Amino acid sequence: MTHASTIPAPATVAPGAGGHGRPVPAARRLPTTAATALGLFAAARLAGVLTLAATAWAQGKHPLALLGRSWDSLWYLGIAAHGYGRTLHFRPTVVHSDLAFFPLYPALIRAVTTLTPLSGGAAGLLVSWTAAAIAAYGIYLIGVRLHGRAVATALVLLWGLLPHSVVLSMAYTEPVLTALAAWSLYAVLTGRWVWAGTLAALAGLARPNGFAVAAAVVVAAAYEIGKARGRGVSHRLWTGAALAPLGWGGYVLWVGHREGDPLGGYFTVQRLWGSRFDFGQGSLRFIQHVLMHGSRFVFPMTMVLVAAGVLLFALLVADRAPLPLVVYSGVLLLIALGGSGFFECKPRFLLPAFPMLLPLAGALVRTARARPWHATLVVGALAGLSFAYGAYLVVIAHTPL
Repeated sequence: MTHASTIPAPATVAPGAGGHGRPVPAARRLPTTAATALGLFAAARLAGVLTLAATAWAQGKHPLALLGRSWDSLWYLGIAAHGYGRTLHFRPTVVHSDLAFFPLYPALIRAVTTLTPLSGGAAGLLVSWTAAAIAAYGIYLIGVRLHGRAVATALVLLWGLLPHSVVLSMAYTEPVLTALAAWSLYAVLTGRWVWAGTLAALAGLARPNGFAVAAAVVVAAAYEIGKARGRGVSHRLWTGAALAPLGWGGYVLWVGHREGDPLGGYFTVQRLWGSRFDFGQGSLRFIQHVLMHGSRFVFPMTMVLVAAGVLLFALLVADRAPLPLVVYSGVLLLIALGGSGFFECKPRFLLPAFPMLLPLAGALVRTARARPWHATLVVGALAGLSFAYGAYLVVIAHTPL
């Protein structure tokens, strides 16, 4: 059995020990408070936004318009303002309906625009930025519980410096999903099953791949029930497991009812967008096309990032991570790899898979203790890639995010 328990004991380490329990000389200790982690995350995202703004102004474009009203953001803003009902017909087999977009994020935008004088785009950015901060804190708490404060701080920083982390500063749903996922998984790790199920249900209303959160909660609950052989299992655990899939399942059934096909209507909507789960056949065909005929920079970069995601997931499993984190990350990876559709969006689909960064965070902390300048250079290189590539994606590349 790889995973001894879904609810690991908190890491008991000396300050700055990063999960290994060995004392660290005071001069070599890293700053490890939550405020430090969140401050580093905010600084990383602010620097990324400033880089994007400079690039946008140089191109004669408005940075806030790009951040708040690009690609999927426009669909969410339309739902927030007018409700569902917009459909674009391109050809018989390509029909884009706003029913493909889950309702939680536009509902939050609608609430903000109702309660404040903000426009839809500004409200979307406020929701996303707030959710990103909440997600960063939840990620930090998970890191602290598993490996100590130093690794937790590195984990939050790495998440803020991913090549696609520019999405965390846009009017997109990934920050909301990650916030709900992080706190749901933290609730599982700390045995708060009703909270875990409730947050998983909300995650299922945020994005199609929010199903991964429900899967993690249900599998973790099943593991605990099996371990106890059904005896002495709290009713809260059963309640949390029952609540977890309600958000995703409820929306899928609602779309199906609206389309006249309760079980298949939602999947028909997605198929007409070009998105379906085909066990990776579409992805393999696209990779073959890129390798044989060449393409824009975004597509080879996407291949590299997805391959890196597979490697990171393997390292997460090899590190014997808690079962709910493995299930959550594995389902996100499976959806990204196995789904067809917009190939260049796959790294964004993996952005909420923060547990896969745990092995890297641990390695970064060990490097920082042994060779501080090496760690500084690594973080600097990641920051440069993140800021430059983010600006390129949003301002220059005419490719869906």
